[in-house]
Amino acid sequence: MPEERKPVTALFAADRRDVWLITTARGLRSFAYGLLAVLLGVALSNEGFSPVAIGALITVSLAGDLVSTYVIGLFGDRWGRRRTIAGLALLMAATGAVFGLTHVYPILLMAAFFGTLGATASETAPFLPLEQAMISQASPPEGRTDAYARYNLVASLAAALGSLSAALPDLLTHLGLSLTAGIRLMFGLYAVLALVVTLLVLRLTPRVELHLAVPAKTGWRQLLPPLRASRGIVLRLAGLFSLDAFAGGLVVQSLMVLFFHLRFGVPLAALGVFVFAANICSALSVLGAARLARRFGLLNTMVFTHLPSNVLLALVPLMPSFPPAAALFLVRQILSQMDVPTRQAYTMALVNPEERTAAASVTSLARSGGAGCSPALSGLLLQGPMLALGLPFLFAGGLKAAYDLALWVTFRRVPVEQDAVSARASQ
Repeated sequence: MPEERKPVTALFAADRRDVWLITTARGLRSFAYGLLAVLLGVALSNEGFSPVAIGALITVSLAGDLVSTYVIGLFGDRWGRRRTIAGLALLMAATGAVFGLTHVYPILLMAAFFGTLGATASETAPFLPLEQAMISQASPPEGRTDAYARYNLVASLAAALGSLSAALPDLLTHLGLSLTAGIRLMFGLYAVLALVVTLLVLRLTPRVELHLAVPAKTGWRQLLPPLRASRGIVLRLAGLFSLDAFAGGLVVQSLMVLFFHLRFGVPLAALGVFVFAANICSALSVLGAARLARRFGLLNTMVFTHLPSNVLLALVPLMPSFPPAAALFLVRQILSQMDVPTRQAYTMALVNPEERTAAASVTSLARSGGAGCSPALSGLLLQGPMLALGLPFLFAGGLKAAYDLALWVTFRRVPVEQDAVSARASQ
């Protein structure tokens, strides 16, 4: 007998369920990353580590993300997307356990490289290429930006709640628990959340896997991600994304928090509230992305919302005290994340379905590589008398503005099918 076909509505329901499982898993990871983004720098500083040592640790972590993203670009679809993400989540859990149990610097370096460390609430970990490919596969072209917007909105809100929970160690001291013990509990929570992510990923249906045949490669070509027709465009995007990520790596949340802690003497509880507010502003930023993209196009939305936010970023260290610096940073965050879902949708719209994991891996690889080069430099720029200058913010704002202008000049005449579909839908 021929195989009975499922109703189309049932297939769409399965796709929506998969998208929400992926989004929920991202939210739990982002909560954990938001928690550690506030906690990590302060916790290590309290243990006697210098800003240079902390910056080097974050750089090593991002270098590990770079290697993992490269490997996933080559083999993620062959190993299976669900299986690969579950393995990454288990490594994330192991990283939290190690940081909670020891402060031996060489061991921390190894855990940061081989695991997944939430040094920044904006994730550079190797989960993203596979998740972006799965969401793109499970969403129609006209709904893809909305799906990415929800995916990033949940991540921003979860990261905000995670950063707020970083105040718990301070609060637990009033119950007789030492600050050190409270911080270790937070690393334990990080590990538990990663284990829950593993369980969620294993509930995804086989529909999220790549079912198209990818031509086998031989020799040295096996070391390259499977890109063909889209190679030129993806490599140009990757180069520009790398510049943006290098600039972002100068002000990753762990180092941004460390700057406010050392420059203005802001305590951990107040920093947690501040980063919570910053991530709420980021979430509000994501909300408007899909609507603006439908009206003005993906590229214009990416560039002309990102550019003013970077000017504001460069002005932060020029403020004389924490309140105006924090206020300026929060205004900046309202604009800062509109480019994220549009960037993801733009990349997926430019490539063929069988190249999406590879394209997302290459662009994520470029972002991980760029971001991995700069935290150690930022730590050096926050050392001693240079702390008062806030040079990481000045350099980051200038480089990010240069990226925005270069992206627009390079791609302003490249047609995107999704923009045409959105324009027809809005009429």
